[in-house]
Amino acid sequence: MTSSRAVARATTRRLDAATGGGRITRTVLPGGLRVVTEAMPGVRSASVGVWVPVGSRDETPALAGSSHFLEHLLFKGTTTRSALDIASEMDAVGGEFNAFTEKEHTCFYATVLDRDLPLAIDIIGDVVLNATITAQDVDVERGVVLEEISMRDDDPSDLVHDEFATALFGDVPLGRPILGTEDSIRTLSRRQINGYYRRRYTADSMVISVAGNLDHADVVRLVRRAFADRLDETLGPRPPRPSVDGASESGRPAQRVVVRPDETEQANLVLGCRGLSRHDPRRYAVGVLSSALGGGMSSRLFQRVREERGLAYSVYSFSSGYADAGMFGVYAGCQPGKTDEVLSLIVTELDAAARGELSAAEIERGKGQMRGATVLGLEDAGSRMTRIGKSEVAYGDIIGLDEVLRRVDAVTVGDVAAAAAELLSRPRCLTIVGPFGDHDFDGAV
Repeated sequence: MTSSRAVARATTRRLDAATGGGRITRTVLPGGLRVVTEAMPGVRSASVGVWVPVGSRDETPALAGSSHFLEHLLFKGTTTRSALDIASEMDAVGGEFNAFTEKEHTCFYATVLDRDLPLAIDIIGDVVLNATITAQDVDVERGVVLEEISMRDDDPSDLVHDEFATALFGDVPLGRPILGTEDSIRTLSRRQINGYYRRRYTADSMVISVAGNLDHADVVRLVRRAFADRLDETLGPRPPRPSVDGASESGRPAQRVVVRPDETEQANLVLGCRGLSRHDPRRYAVGVLSSALGGGMSSRLFQRVREERGLAYSVYSFSSGYADAGMFGVYAGCQPGKTDEVLSLIVTELDAAARGELSAAEIERGKGQMRGATVLGLEDAGSRMTRIGKSEVAYGDIIGLDEVLRRVDAVTVGDVAAAAAELLSRPRCLTIVGPFGDHDFDGAV
């Protein structure tokens, strides 16, 4: 059975005029592999990413942590290159080669001088497609991943976010940590990880994004050469992605309050609720809401918690969207004895926003922050490669920068008030990492 994405021949379409005079262009190769590029004529670098729509959300309990474990293993060697060969070839041209794993995708990326783009595409294609994943490499990297879990556990500002996702969604893939657990990593076998790799890393589902000083046709030729052996492979049906159990977006959190005792000098907390999926058209209004609440030095939370009371050094709000769910939350780090007061202030501001009390001036500043963060974060080839690649793998399309700014500009005071009224009235959950034993936080939520 051929992939449902299969096409008879390559098709190319110009998508958008990019800021700076370049172009965004997409080509779909036979079999379904997508190549998207953004030309940046004024730079001397290029960045390439291979996006695989596989993340921790796609794992069964027995495979928990496999996506991230696999990210490590692909750098250990291929059928034609050793780990040292990979590192040496990239170092010889001064390039950067790395990867990251998220809930719903994994990305392998490299940034090089524009003249070295052919080498970067060849190496990254080899690593993603031809990894050997030996039993010895699995045993070596198992120790590295366990150390990474220990590092996460030693950083309460990271740990509290993982605890929040679990409290919000429960023991389902979306709620489990990307790193897996010590138990799951210790028990994963080479057979399990290699099988996951062979089933999931298929060219028809991948996106290749490249940005920098480039010619789109040249990039397509380089990708064809690097992926030649995999362009026409036949595949069976893909396993369905697990949905979020137990409710709709407005459903109750799996746990209302989670306190993880830790003898730290600071309490780290996240208070929040279910959010919107990344496909919800209201996501721009929620982005403005988050910016106005806790996105900058003039935001409500920064002013009330830090500037006026001096209760915390770090306090901010955040919003994350997934295919069919999302989260909205507020993080703060404070002295343990000030936790109740900080929570009270956060709840007060969330309730005020839910009642529509954010002013027009606050919302305009929130829109300005979103515009600035969007544009200023795209000043290099790597950030533009990430934008077009993530957009293509998540939406199957790329929204032009001007269109993104137009949608932010179109957000009204009423849009933000309506989004806040619905979102911030949803059942909340609280996670805390700090030196607490029997302290009762139920009343704070």
